[in-house]
Amino acid sequence: MAELRRALIVWGVLALAGLAVFGLSLAIGSVSLDAGQLWQALSGADNGTAGAIVRELRLPRAAAAFACGGLLALSGALMQVLLRNPLAEPYVLGVSGGASTGALLSMLLMLPQWIVHTSAAGGALVSMLLVATLARRDLLNPKVQGGHQEAGARLLLTGVILAAGWGALITLILAIAPESRLRGMLFWLTGDLGGTAAYGAALATLIAALLLALPMARALNVMLLGETVAQSLGVRVGRVRLATFLISSISIAAAITTAGSIGFVGLVVPHMVRLAWGNDQRLLLPASVLLGGTLLMAADLIARTVVAPTQLPVGVITALLGVPTFLYLLLRRPR
Repeated sequence: MAELRRALIVWGVLALAGLAVFGLSLAIGSVSLDAGQLWQALSGADNGTAGAIVRELRLPRAAAAFACGGLLALSGALMQVLLRNPLAEPYVLGVSGGASTGALLSMLLMLPQWIVHTSAAGGALVSMLLVATLARRDLLNPKVQGGHQEAGARLLLTGVILAAGWGALITLILAIAPESRLRGMLFWLTGDLGGTAAYGAALATLIAALLLALPMARALNVMLLGETVAQSLGVRVGRVRLATFLISSISIAAAITTAGSIGFVGLVVPHMVRLAWGNDQRLLLPASVLLGGTLLMAADLIARTVVAPTQLPVGVITALLGVPTFLYLLLRRPR
């Protein structure tokens, strides 16, 4: 009961912080709004410029930022358990490389924006299927010589090799792309929420992924002790590993399709939650979603206002915000 009360307090604090940042994202910009104007714009009472700015530009962008931040953080937390590697992050298995290759190829061919997003989703799916096919033994039947560490190492190596291959294709596309297309491509590779109009798919994927991951939280806690212990306690390790891989991969694919490749969030946010509140996955997974979404909304708010009207890549801001915060938490942690 005490653990549940503690989890509810943590989630409540993070949810309030997220609502505060969400409100600031809607109110602050080239046209600043007070609370009354913001309420009129959201309620539909204001059909003028302020209403259009809030409902058509800021609201979709803030919602997409929260959804993508939550997806990245959830995917990172799951990857760190799957691979039992503190350096694991959403992009480590090459899913982002496949998505970026598909998106950049469509941009090179000057195809419509919806085809760019579709190509990104297709590239992510191709990469996910390649990893699942090449490393199916380690996902489905991890009882091999060397146990979990060797199986995790081979899965990680498979992803790294695929990521290197996608990286070579991305470099080739950038090398032959005309200069007029390079800016959009570079923003995609560093994360770009500008012009985001659709966030429903990302938000629905976040809710579904969290609902699917939470019932596995106890099994993930046991798997942190080692696969031999997990199997002796009745955990179906192969099934949990496969489910973890699929949920994480689909989450990162949805995030990349919506906002491009945003780094840092999936690596550091789970560690920040872990350092602050412990490694219980039942608390950590929802807390990571809330903190990741809040962090990305704050980063996007800074990216579009700090040097307005110019917009910065949001991935740059996430690194500048998160690195000192993470180092502070790490250094103040008791030995």
